[in-house]
Formats: sequence, structure tokens, C-alpha cells
Amino acid sequence: MFSKDQQKERIVDCEESGRGGAGDGSNRNYLSKSCILQGARLPLYCFSKIDSREPRALFLDRLLKEWEERRMRGLFHHDINACETKILPGEHNFIATLVEGRDLKKRPTEFRMNEVIQPFDDRKFNFTKVKQDELIFRFEESENGEAKYFENNPMDVSASPNIVAINVSPTGYGHVLLIPRLLDCLPQRIDRESFLLAVYMTREAGNPYFRMGYNSLGGFATINHLHFQGYLLEVSFPIEKAPTQRIATLGSSISIFQLMQYPIRGLVFEGGIALQDLSDAVSSVCILLQENDRPYNVLISESGKRIFLLLQCYAKKQALGEVSQELLETRLYPAAWELSGHLVFKRREDYAKASEQSICKFLVEAALSKEQFEGVKQQILDFLFIGAAKDKTGE
Repeated sequence: MFSKDQQKERIVDCEESGRGGAGDGSNRNYLSKSCILQGARLPLYCFSKIDSREPRALFLDRLLKEWEERRMRGLFHHDINACETKILPGEHNFIATLVEGRDLKKRPTEFRMNEVIQPFDDRKFNFTKVKQDELIFRFEESENGEAKYFENNPMDVSASPNIVAINVSPTGYGHVLLIPRLLDCLPQRIDRESFLLAVYMTREAGNPYFRMGYNSLGGFATINHLHFQGYLLEVSFPIEKAPTQRIATLGSSISIFQLMQYPIRGLVFEGGIALQDLSDAVSSVCILLQENDRPYNVLISESGKRIFLLLQCYAKKQALGEVSQELLETRLYPAAWELSGHLVFKRREDYAKASEQSICKFLVEAALSKEQFEGVKQQILDFLFIGAAKDKTGE
């Protein structure tokens, strides 16, 4: 984490940071060197924590307008609008998208894939190094409880902004990154404040088809700098339609369900007296899993009212050589979107052969065994109820 003085040291002149060879994109200034300047400006979206029944069109309209403008400028590695997508027949109706060679164009992973907690490394790629034209706006809490958008807003060099930026290798339309407190250089590790920010962003979109996702290290996050992802896909995800069974109810009116008849094992959290109650319950479990080196993925669904917590072990199996060569050759990786039922294929032959059976086989390979899941589930429930008991007694 950088102090205010260290953050200011990262601020240099725009022209100095913009030098570079033609054609390598270096004429587009890097965020760490040119955006957080005294007097620098970046649009600001102020969200309201107040739950309102009024339509929340402002956020998503503005986000998609800015995202589309960058698509027209050719800032993405591929045009997701031109990529083939199909819904597969079967019980789950998995969604398949073809983006040929997507994994070859993405920024390379520069850390160990099978460890959940790893320190931030400034020498590796991180989001202070994204280019300035990849930024969309800042996302901060409103001071007066009203949602507003400011087109040309000066940046405060003493603060570490929450940034919304494009994902240059999009999986879906409007694919963006939420990077909490960017200049604090937080590793890919959930904390309560950042998770709540992602939940509020999902709610602010005001559209159940805009979802936010999170991948832990070991759960196929590819950059060790705290971030969430979100995009718009106007069809129900298979996981959202999967049957569930209620297994517990917390004192704050939060219901916990277990996924049933779905290839990945996981929990679903709903309810809460306030949105923060739901967010805090899920983030506390994420912290527990991190501390126990348990890879996981999160899908924030239904405008923040429903949160899926998915457990997996694919990277650990891969490290032990326990994943079949056939699956490895598909270059499919079980991150939050894939586990939720939207799979991006990198080879046309795999896309053409995709079926419910083949996708279920892939997801089952990533899933914990029944015995493993039951053990982790009990650990989570014990943790939540012990925490609730301590809150009541004031310990």
C-alpha cells in the first residue's frame, strides 16, 4: 500500500510519460504516470447508498456509451459484437461464445496459479500500468445521497480513486473492470469495503442482466491487483436457473442456499435487512476462505440481491497433473463466468463440438468432491453462526 507521499511520487509530467516508439501504444499515457496529476481530470460517477425504487438508468447508460466509444476507436483486442454466441440445448442451456485466440492476446499471468494469498508485486503487470484511454470514470459514494455524473471532474491527488476501466479482452458487451482504491495497490484479496463497492456497482446498473464477478488467486484471476469484472448479457445464466435448497438463515434475515443439480458446488446468499448486511456476510466468508487457502469465485447477480459463492480446485489439480490432456488442450479455465455457465472458447473446433455433456464434464473436473464441499460448508456455517453469537453477546 502506498502512503500519500508515495502516491505523489508516482505523479509525473504527462509529456514525460508519453514518450515511446510509434505503433507500440506508448503514446497513450499510463495511469500511474499521467492520470493522477494535480489538475488532471477524469469523469466521476457518484453512486447513492440509499435504496431507491426509481429506475437507475444513468449509470449503465453512461458506462455503455463510454465503452462503445472505445470499441469504435479499436481499443479492444477483439470485437465482441462480431463474435459468435449460441445457447446449447439441454437441461442447463449453457452459453458458448467463440473468441478465437483470446488467451493468446490477454496479458500473461505472472504469479503462481495455485495459491490464494500472494503479495502485491509492483514489478509485475498491475492496473497502475493501464493506459489512460482505457479508463471510463471514477466510481465514488455520493456526498448528498444523490446519484450524479460529472463529465470533467478534477482528481484529488491525496485520494486513491475507485476506477472503472474497460477490459481490453472482453467476454461480453460492456465488459469492464472495477478497481477499488487503485493507488493503494491491493493484492487480489477480498475485503469488506471493496466487496461492498462491487455490490453497489451491480445495484447501480439497475439491470438484472448486468452482473459482477470476482476470481480469487487460485480461482483463475490472472492479475494480482484487486479487481472485479462486470458485463451485460441479456439472457439468464445457467447457474441463476439452477435449483437450490435452503440450509440456513442468519439473524440479519440472510438466507443461505446450496446449489442443487448443477455441476459446480456452491452456496447462494440472499436477503438481508440492508444490502450491506448481505455484502458483509459474503465478504466475511470470502476472507475465511482466503485465510484457509481455498480458491473461490463469486457472481453478484440480480442487481446485488443474490450472490453466488462457488468453490473449486481446478488449478490445484492442474498443478498436480490431475487434469486430462484433452481438457487442457481446450484452454478453457473455470473462472466466475465459466462456472456460472457462460463459456468462452478459443478454438473453433471446440466451439463446434461444445455440448451440455462436454461442459458438465469440464465443470465437474473443477468442482470439489461431495465430501470436500460438505467439510467446507460446515466450516462456513460454524464461522457465520459463531460470529453472529459473538455479535449478540458483544464479545
